[in-house]
Amino acid sequence: MKQQLVILGTHVFAEEVADLAAQTGEFEVSAFAENWDRERCREALLGRPVIWIDELASLSSTHVAICAIGSNERWRFIAQARELGFGFATLRHPSATVSPEAEIGEGCLLGAGSVVGTRSRVGDHVIINRGTLIGHHTTIGDFVTLSPGANVAGCVEVGEGAYVAMGAIVLDRISVGAHSVVGAGAVVTRDVPERVQVQGVPARIVKEDVEGR
Repeated sequence: MKQQLVILGTHVFAEEVADLAAQTGEFEVSAFAENWDRERCREALLGRPVIWIDELASLSSTHVAICAIGSNERWRFIAQARELGFGFATLRHPSATVSPEAEIGEGCLLGAGSVVGTRSRVGDHVIINRGTLIGHHTTIGDFVTLSPGANVAGCVEVGEGAYVAMGAIVLDRISVGAHSVVGAGAVVTRDVPERVQVQGVPARIVKEDVEGR
């Protein structure tokens, strides 16, 4: 029997996550949840009801949740669902490759063609998008977003809430600080401090005091 799933979020990424859930063969999407614009609860999404966050508690004993918000601000929605008693699913596309020696936290999304290398540790509620590569012995913090085609090498540390944009490359033995942003196509050749944005080849700091995305 498939596990019943509530998707937190109602925008286009939520539709992609619903598709991923279907492709796993393990979950059935029962509903979507909204916590920002109550008007979105007036219409169904993909034929499923959209339920306001405060009205979800009755599903917490029979459903698990997954958050479909691409920014690291998803922690707020996740915290609300946790307070209602929800546990969290991890969705893994059939084409994703995860070493049996790797650790994957709760509430993660592993898209098509993604790879997680041996001895790597992925925290909770991490988005590993399509074609993302994570090398061996790498640590990915909670609420990190790794966008499509990002390539994170071995022995890397990516701090909580960081955002690595599409096609970015992080070389081996580099650290990316918590809540920092690595711009699309950037090549990170040296450590990135916390709460900065870097971009370019090689990547350089272009903005400070950022909060991820």
